[in-house]
This record gives sequence, structure tokens and C-alpha cells, in this order.
Amino acid sequence: MSAPIIAVVGGGQLARMMQEAANALGIHLRVLVESTEASTAQVVPDSPVGQADDEKAVEELVTGAQVLTFEHEHVPNAFLETLPVPVRPAPAALVYAQNKLRMRQVMDKIGAPNPQWAEVASRGELADFASRVGLPLILKTPTGGYDGKGVLKIQDLAEAQDWLDRLEDGQTLLAEEAVPFDKELAVLLARRPSGEVRCWPVVQTIQENGVCSVVLAPAPDLSDQIDQQARELGERIATELDVTGVLAVEMFAVGDGADTKLYVNELAMRPHNSGHWTIEGSITSQFEQHLRAVLDLPLGDTAPVSDGAAMVNLLGSELEEPREAYPRALAEVPEAKVHYYGKGVRPGRKLGHVTVVGADASECARKARRVVDILQGKEK
Repeated sequence: MSAPIIAVVGGGQLARMMQEAANALGIHLRVLVESTEASTAQVVPDSPVGQADDEKAVEELVTGAQVLTFEHEHVPNAFLETLPVPVRPAPAALVYAQNKLRMRQVMDKIGAPNPQWAEVASRGELADFASRVGLPLILKTPTGGYDGKGVLKIQDLAEAQDWLDRLEDGQTLLAEEAVPFDKELAVLLARRPSGEVRCWPVVQTIQENGVCSVVLAPAPDLSDQIDQQARELGERIATELDVTGVLAVEMFAVGDGADTKLYVNELAMRPHNSGHWTIEGSITSQFEQHLRAVLDLPLGDTAPVSDGAAMVNLLGSELEEPREAYPRALAEVPEAKVHYYGKGVRPGRKLGHVTVVGADASECARKARRVVDILQGKEK
């Protein structure tokens, strides 16, 4: 029996980490990478070079494959409908991770809790929305934004003028109220085509300049009621949208205790930064689960292996080669697990992440942060 082939679009660190799970399961990954130096190309032997919008490259990628999946959403959706293999998540679901306006519309349709929002294309439309919800506001480009890109917080309408001036005919922006959240949470789950769903513990995410910096698992001081509510919301979204594979639902939590209100922030239909802790912290990692799900295999147990876990992203470094700091970092925190993505160093870039598993998520985060500080050259 030959190994099943999973075709993946995107050569970043997510596909790189899928390869580890694929090795264990004896699955053949074929990944469309942006260049021979891409993070995934360094570890996946079958890595043809091409762009996600190159239809010929994608057609060649799926030849002989059992399924096509993604490590990012920036793919031409209509073209996916023409491919001769199952696409998971399907284009009809993926569009809600590709287009934030479409996502807000469908969240309203299924009764999921949205912030107040509006589609705007002019100063007048933005002013009308601001008169209803107040300032500050959040502006987003409907497509293409990630890790804080394509997001602008405005205190005054004049700050939006440059974005409005750059709109071409037919283009619009998404305007949202600035939710006064107390925490940012993420619900990570997986769903297979047959309908089975498995959910990991709800986590808290902490952002740095719009990029996820720290993940605490499980989310500290979260009531059982809100934990259940968040999981049920994630499962309802996955089922209503017919998502297959891993789904991350980023949420704002407003208030404390039983009075906490949840609002959907964004969706990602792939392994997600909020789930990297699952590699060491859960019986089944998000990467193994995604491969199982897209092949419609029984899903793995998502129970955590300890009472707490934390992941801290390595965002840039003052060192030309952060790995030169391994001796000190690993000696000081021997329980730390370092994942390095093989990327060139530049300010703010996701170079890797560090996970620590233990009895308390906050203490795990302190230890992981210590390792990251050393790898960033902040601890001389």
C-alpha cells in the first residue's frame, strides 16, 4: 500500500510542522512552497516551487493526491472548485476565513455574537457608523490581512482618509466597534467530513503589535460556564459552515465570571498559532489532527497532558543567529521545547516558538519567556 498523499498550499512554518506529524503517520506531504529557501522546503523533500495563485502549479500539486489543504488562506477560491480532488476545507467554507466581510455576514446569519460592524467605502459612511457606535473604531481590509496587517485603529475619522483614498471602484472596508475586551481567547477544534468534532481547551492569547506573543493553556480564571459556551460556539461555527480540518475561532471576552460576553473576532481554517502548544501539551497535536481530519480518519484525543502549558513566540532577535544562544537557553530551562522555523532574522519576524508544559500556565509562560529572551539577545 502506497502512502496517502496530502497536497498543501503554502511553505511557511505551519506546513513545516505538519511534516513532523506526517512522518509519524507515514503520510506523504507534497507542499507548494514560495521558494527553495522557504521554511517548509528545508524539511519536506517533495516541495515544488510555485505561487498560491498559479493555477497550473496547483493543478500539478494535486496530481495523484488524495486531498488538498492549506497552511494559509491566500488562494484563489473560485479556481479550487475546478480541482479533481477533495479540497478541505471546501471553498464554500474557506471563503469565510478569506474575506472578513463575508465572515461577519455569516456570523450574523447563524446567530454568532459579532461586534457591531459596517461595510464602508466613504468618509460619510464611516462617519455614520461612528455616530452610532462611537470612537475609537477598527478598520480592516476584507482580504489579505494577517498578524496585525490590514488592521487600523482610528481615534479620529481623519486617520482613515488614506485608506479610503486608496480604495478602487467596488472596493470597501470593514469597520468594527473597538470591543473593550478583558481577554482574547481562542477556541481550537477539528472536524472531519463525516461530522466528528474534537475541541482542545480554550486558551488565552496575548498580542504584541498585533501579533500573537503568548498563549496560555488553559485560559486562566475562565469559568466552566464560559469555557463551555466558547467551545459550543466554536463547534456551532464549524458545523454550520461545514468546515473540515482544524478551525481556530479567535474571540474577545468582555467582563468577568458568569457575566462574561464573547464576541467572534476572526476565523482561521488551518492549524493556528494559538494551537502550537498542543505539540507537547496535548495527547494529539493540532498538526496530526489536521492531517487526520482532511483524510477523514478518526480524530485523536485532545486532552491536555498536564494542568498547564504556555507557548511564547520568538519574534525577531538582536542576534544574527539565535541558535548560538541554545547552550545557555536550554541549560537554564531544560524542560523548554524550542521550535525553530529556519527563517532569516529580521525585526518582529516569527522565527520560532518555545513551549513549556507544567502545573501552571502562568509559570510555564514565565519559563518560556526566559528562553525567548535569551534567544532574542535580551539577556546578556
